[in-house]
Amino acid sequence: MSIFQALLIGILYYISDSPWPFGEGYYVLQRPLVAGFLAGLVLGKPVEGTIIGATMNLIYLGHITVGGTMPGDMALAGYLGTALALSSNIDVNQALAIAVPLGIMGTVVWHTKMSVNSVFCHWIDKEVADGNIGKAEILSWFPAQLLLVIIKIPAIFIAAYFGSSVVSNVLNMISPTLQHGLSVAGGLLPALGIALNLRSILKTSTLPYLVAGFALVAYLKLDIIGVAVFGLVVAVISQQNNSTKEA
Repeated sequence: MSIFQALLIGILYYISDSPWPFGEGYYVLQRPLVAGFLAGLVLGKPVEGTIIGATMNLIYLGHITVGGTMPGDMALAGYLGTALALSSNIDVNQALAIAVPLGIMGTVVWHTKMSVNSVFCHWIDKEVADGNIGKAEILSWFPAQLLLVIIKIPAIFIAAYFGSSVVSNVLNMISPTLQHGLSVAGGLLPALGIALNLRSILKTSTLPYLVAGFALVAYLKLDIIGVAVFGLVVAVISQQNNSTKEA
């Protein structure tokens, strides 16, 4: 991986958590599917990156951030995990085994950001109390974004640039049996994400939709795009019916 490619990976990771995508960072750019495609695009392997990112996305299907808790940084897993996997030429399941620890490590970045940002809030309160509205507006975004640049881009740049060789060396040192174990463990991780997602789906009001989707795939042999189209139509009809009842 070149210095420029590693820098781009770091910048993409920063943008995914910044306000520049107009609030769509969490819902779009932080998702491993999108992160995998973008990281693959940077490395000249968009198809391979999308495959890895899509598989990682299964792990984070049940990902939610509530209050001050964060189960894992899926953006770090997506961008850095995909970049390391592609530059180290490892398979998808081994990439998953690497991505999960990376996501957990990313919570340190998130908690650091939130803790330091609380200090900036007190600065803003002081300026508002003194009537310095213009200064308060600047403080509401500039220090936080500067902090985000400092704690995200350099760390990911270093990890992406030097990490691929480290991953390759480590995999060369461990036995084929252990590598197979990593692949098996990585292959089980998407099932965990699906299970977490099913916890919210397996309800009386939503279970019929799950059964209908399963039937479309199992008996009518529809692909995922076809099922998605049917799901969209049902969602629109359901929303229209609900709007009619409320009116």
